[in-house]
Amino acid sequence: MEQQNTRLRNAGFATFFFSGICAISAGVVVSLLQERYGFAYGMTGTLLSLMSVGNLLAGLLMGMLPSALGMKRSVLLLTIGYAVGYAVMGLTGAVVLLAAAFFVVGIAKGSVINTCTILVSDHSADRTRGMNLMHSCYACGALLCPFLIAAAARVSTELAVFLLAAVGLVLWLVYVFTPLRGGKSKSCAEKEAIDWSFLRSARFWLLTGLLFFQNAAEQSVVGWMVTYFKDSGIIAGTLAAYTVTVMWGATLIGRLLIAFVFPLRQPRKAMVFMAVFCTAFYFAMMQTHSQLPAILLLFAFAFSMAGMNPTAVASAGKMTTVTSMGIMLPVASSGAILMPVGHRHRGRACGACRRYGFQHRALRGSGGLYPAGGKTAGGMMCRLPITLSVKMGFRKVRRLS
Repeated sequence: MEQQNTRLRNAGFATFFFSGICAISAGVVVSLLQERYGFAYGMTGTLLSLMSVGNLLAGLLMGMLPSALGMKRSVLLLTIGYAVGYAVMGLTGAVVLLAAAFFVVGIAKGSVINTCTILVSDHSADRTRGMNLMHSCYACGALLCPFLIAAAARVSTELAVFLLAAVGLVLWLVYVFTPLRGGKSKSCAEKEAIDWSFLRSARFWLLTGLLFFQNAAEQSVVGWMVTYFKDSGIIAGTLAAYTVTVMWGATLIGRLLIAFVFPLRQPRKAMVFMAVFCTAFYFAMMQTHSQLPAILLLFAFAFSMAGMNPTAVASAGKMTTVTSMGIMLPVASSGAILMPVGHRHRGRACGACRRYGFQHRALRGSGGLYPAGGKTAGGMMCRLPITLSVKMGFRKVRRLS
């Protein structure tokens, strides 16, 4: 039994590592494709949005399909999207096909998150340690992908994209040879036997809300703060390209420390401290005007937030099922999607943008925004989302204690 648990855990670790490479590379790939085929910059934002829609839809599909197709067939059907999507990107520049490709890549991303969460959480004696180790694997993949894509892109854009398709195929083959539980329901009675009781659990919705705001807070920094530092001249342009690597490095270190060095004896209180430090570092970043403090604060922010997501999911305990994750993870992920919507305004949503009167447009190759018209201060962000994130986090964790 223990050998089987180890095998399933390792499958979750390995596939989440590969998913880190494939998922994080999408922002780089869309930039390469734009340069290769010359489509409008606005299309890059559309393609990445379609990937986000696919990611959300995947969670819902993973919650419903296993009862009809069985767990393994559902996983294989949905996770092949990485290989198929990136292969299509390497073969054509047709906008419609590229849109479909990014959409199926998003479905694969969401499906892998759901599947890995179940594999690791259900087969780990220490859920918190297991989930932090799993997310460390993702961070390793995210750290590796820029170097991998940059090396391949020196030869050709097609090689870089086909390399990602190959990584996606390896991920899919891991699932092919992994004994995934869950068979096709043979009767209506079995289909009705799915446990929906988690929907009545306050704990489930509190954790989901916490993850929603955590994703929104993280996106506010990854998507806009780095762009603001670059456009305002606080961080030199040559160094700005490495800030995301700095943040993923901090994330990796934080998760590994939780997994191996400082195990969380009281996860709920730990999440409170994470929220406190995230808030402090965020507001410190808003006040900094020099390069070294900005980089150090980005590192500190990512480090303090590193364990929030895996620890919150681990705290769901026995509610961690295919169906419950099919609702929790998409709802939580929508925080990162709705965050840009809240900031895509015309000078009305926050004091900084009212002050400068900026409109924003998508930044090529990233999820960030930068000001149109050449002005630089428009990268300034509203502080409301992070404030809400922390306040909600305090309330939720306190109620769970």
